[in-house]
Amino acid sequence: MSDNQRVAIHRDNADGQYRVIFAHGAGAGLQSDFMQYVALALALNDIEVIRFNFPYWQKFMDSGVRRPPNRMPELEHCMRTVASQFNDGKPLFLMGKSMGSRVAFRLADELNAKAAIALGFPFHPIGKPDNLRLDDLNNRCEQNLIIQGTRDNFGKPEQVRHYQMPANVAVKWIEGGDHSLEPTKRSGYTREQLWQAAVNEVSKLIKSVVR
Repeated sequence: MSDNQRVAIHRDNADGQYRVIFAHGAGAGLQSDFMQYVALALALNDIEVIRFNFPYWQKFMDSGVRRPPNRMPELEHCMRTVASQFNDGKPLFLMGKSMGSRVAFRLADELNAKAAIALGFPFHPIGKPDNLRLDDLNNRCEQNLIIQGTRDNFGKPEQVRHYQMPANVAVKWIEGGDHSLEPTKRSGYTREQLWQAAVNEVSKLIKSVVR
């Protein structure tokens, strides 16, 4: 079976002026509420969004048996395979949630992306603040974006402000959001409000980079 057949793809707004290839995180696939909301909201902003399942998640969807995520080379190969299906010259952006954002940043140069975008970057594993993943952030894009909740246990403001970040990476904080940009009930915000704030930042970046 070919790679193209094994990679499930969902395409929103094929006529969009810009293209975002959007990779999911470790614990949910392309059909999660978060992935769907972000993709559909971006589609309303003249942006085409390509969602896909990494192989381990597709196997879970097919069999009902949970599996650990693929290793990074396999994740990269999958995103690369998805990108290879589109060669029309449309401005390309790579985006991911958590684990998917690591893949997006690592492939940005190879795939000639205009920017890499993280929705909740896992700066370190939970409980291991010294095990940093900053090397994943290095690429030659003009401007990259990380959108991070202030309650994110994979990298909180008091930690991230001390990191030696690449000059081409901007961090936008979503007040009260956790790693999935979910608020607390007592905050008075809905998750859709925080997700929309993230979408607005992504849309702003895309349209500022492609002038």
